[in-house]
Amino acid sequence: MNRTTGRRWGFAAPAAAVILLLAGCGGTPAASGPETSPPPTSTSSPSPSAAPGTPAPTADSPAPAETTAPTKAPAPAPQAPAVLAASPPLSLSIPAIGATSELLRLGLRADETLEVPPDGPGAPASWYTESPTPGERGPAVLLGHVNATDGGKGVFAGLRALKPGDLVSVAREDGTTAEFQVLRGEAYAKDAFPTAKVYGNTPGAELRLITCDGYDPATGEFDDNYVVYAALAG
Repeated sequence: MNRTTGRRWGFAAPAAAVILLLAGCGGTPAASGPETSPPPTSTSSPSPSAAPGTPAPTADSPAPAETTAPTKAPAPAPQAPAVLAASPPLSLSIPAIGATSELLRLGLRADETLEVPPDGPGAPASWYTESPTPGERGPAVLLGHVNATDGGKGVFAGLRALKPGDLVSVAREDGTTAEFQVLRGEAYAKDAFPTAKVYGNTPGAELRLITCDGYDPATGEFDDNYVVYAALAG
């Protein structure tokens, strides 16, 4: 990051292909295999000879009852995780690191790079509006600075201190609060950012907290991004 210009975000935003992922998982059934030949025509085979002393069956004799093996009931289809109705986020709270912030709503620039929160001390975090609202099915994406132009801490300065199980609370417009539990945090080089992994569909409601990482004092730039993965608490 250049501390005089406030540049922090070096990774490209998800392009159209990834935004399609956010619209929902869909697919066509796998193509069926080659057609199978019709079953061979059955041919009659001679009846086995009756044991000595056993009367031969006649046309009037009742046929032995057929027995069939009991069939198992089909296993119930797994239910998708519970999610909340869509509602834009208003604010964020992360008690474990003492972070709180109002949430701006930012999208993509014309060049398909992410809009970023304003710079400076106390700059808020933002919700990426092309992602689901927090609590909806899919990964809601929140962005925040790691530091400020005056060298102070940014709203997401403490993300690396989060541990699995820590809570992230997001207040929403409909008056509800979506509570997420941290799963893990991972750092990625900006030139190898796993866009589909971070922004792609998920079975339940998840959250992504993204900031810069890997400051290089020789260049004054951040070479990496740090991503916290969290899931809606059940």
